[in-house]
Order: sequence, then structure tokens, then C-alpha cells
Amino acid sequence: MASRQWPVHPLAPGRKTPAANCAECRTRSHDPSRCPCHARGGWCHGFHSATTDPARIDGWWGREPRAGVGVSCGPAGLVVLDVDAHAAQVPGRDRLLPGIGIPDQVDLDGLASGFDTLALLAAYRGQQNPAEDETTLRVRTPSGGLHIWYLNPEPATRFRSSTGSSPRTALAWQVDVRAHGGYIVAPATRTPAGVYTPAGAVREPAPLPAWLATELTRTGHVIRPSPLPAPRPAAKTSHARYGAAEGLLEPLLESVRECAALSEGTGFTEKLNRAAYTAGGLVGAGHLNQDETRRRLSEAAHYARPHQHRRSESIIDAALSAGASRPFHPRGLA
Repeated sequence: MASRQWPVHPLAPGRKTPAANCAECRTRSHDPSRCPCHARGGWCHGFHSATTDPARIDGWWGREPRAGVGVSCGPAGLVVLDVDAHAAQVPGRDRLLPGIGIPDQVDLDGLASGFDTLALLAAYRGQQNPAEDETTLRVRTPSGGLHIWYLNPEPATRFRSSTGSSPRTALAWQVDVRAHGGYIVAPATRTPAGVYTPAGAVREPAPLPAWLATELTRTGHVIRPSPLPAPRPAAKTSHARYGAAEGLLEPLLESVRECAALSEGTGFTEKLNRAAYTAGGLVGAGHLNQDETRRRLSEAAHYARPHQHRRSESIIDAALSAGASRPFHPRGLA
């Protein structure tokens, strides 16, 4: 998995949940993305610790060889449909396919699981049932469910994870979505109930079908970046002004890039946060272009920590927004 640049993290032996946090993380609350254990190579907070670093992976599974494997879906560019077949009371028609009214004349006798609602959604759209999609990796779960793996062909569009029972964001009843903010159990992971086993001959995820991307968009799964406050209009624009702003930002970007030399102990989070906050202030004052500045921050962060895309994007968005709310001028500029 990690050889494909899919970040992984350990699952508790015999379970499908992440390995336990260390004692420090269990006894005090902090933002998982800023957990100090990550810099020390700990596996705390599940997918927040996921990595593609071979040395760290060898160390984790050397310490606990019975651990299963979780794949952090967002940074891996994966969108996985987790189809459940749990015994549960079937909800009303308005909850089966969120946003789609199912007329009373549609016979729902026998509908009992996510397999049924996913098939119903596909039928409504005149598309192939993803559960029967033999072009992509599908994994049978020990509980009788199915994981349908797809690759997001449009990385600029990020999809959020959801549960099929959610009253707010859901694709279909008993169909969970594993994407940004979630992980999926890797094939061959074993639990007391059985083994996660690939179905069919295909072992690679296919691109996410366009119609499913449309449905995920319709049902609120697209993550919208937080808008930055509108920059204050500048009295005049000149190359000299941008030059001064560039002179302030570029060293901060370079300090982020330099973190690529080591996998830990470089203060990457603090340096990225400082660069993005400073950039936000310059954007807010009209000294830098918002889109171009965000792109440069993302490129610097990806260069330094290519396996931490989701975490870096969160830091950038938050710090840019905070900085833009406090515009400032480089020294010597009016």
C-alpha cells in the first residue's frame, strides 16, 4: 500500500479500529493533527498518523506484527464506498436516498441493506450498480459487506467521509463513504470474524465514475475551502510593492521546503503555519494574489511532506484565513 504512496497506519490486532493512542494522548485532549507523538514516530490518532515512510512503517509493524493495515483515504486519493449489510430497522422512504423522493408506488419489499439502496440509486440514474463493478477493486468484509475502491480522478475536488445513517450528509442508507477524514481497512486484514478478501480478479481501484462524483457533489460531500476575507483594495499597485512582499514571504516558504531534509524534528507545522499566516496578512492588505499565494504554500508543503497533504491543507487554510483577517504592510510600504 505505502509503495503506491498510500499513507497507512496500524489497526489494533484482530480489530478494524486504529491502534490505541499512547498514554499521554489518552489522558489529555489536543488537536490530532498537532499531536506531538507524530514527530516522535508514534501512531496516535489513527489516520492522522498515516505515513508512507518505509522506516516508520517497518518500526510500527516490527513493534506489533499482528496489527492490521488502515489506509488514509484522502491523502491516497481514494473514494471508497463501504456497503453495509447490518440488521437494522429500515428508515422511511425519505431517508433511503437523501434528496431523492421515492414514490409510494415503488415496491420496497425486501429492501434490507446498503446493497439494496446502492442498487436503487444506480437504477434511478440508469447506471451500473457499483457493487457489481468488475473493473475496480472490491473487497468482501467479514460482516458480509463490501468495500468498493475508486481513485479520485480530480484531486482538486476533495470529498468528505460520511456514514449512511447520517441525517446531514449521506449517499444512501447503509452506504458509508470513506474519503478525506477517513480510512479504509486494507485487503488481507484479519479479525476474529474473518478476513477482508478481494472479490473478483481486479486488484487496482478504477477512476471514480462521473455519475458517482455527481451524486457525491449533490449530497454535500465536496469539501469547500473556507473563503478568505476579501482583500482591501490597494491605492496603487507596483512591482516594488510586490517585491517587498515577496522578500518577506519567500524566506518563510524556503524554511518550509527545507523540512524535506528530515522526516521529523524540523518544526514543519510551526514553519508552515507562520508562512501561511504571514501570507494571509499580505493577501488581506492587497500585496499578494490570493490564489497564487495559496498555490505556492501548497507546493512548498507538498515538497516537504508529500504524505501529509490533508494535514498541510488544513494548516494552510486556517492560517491564511487568520492572517487575512489582520492585514499588514511590509515595513517601508504605505
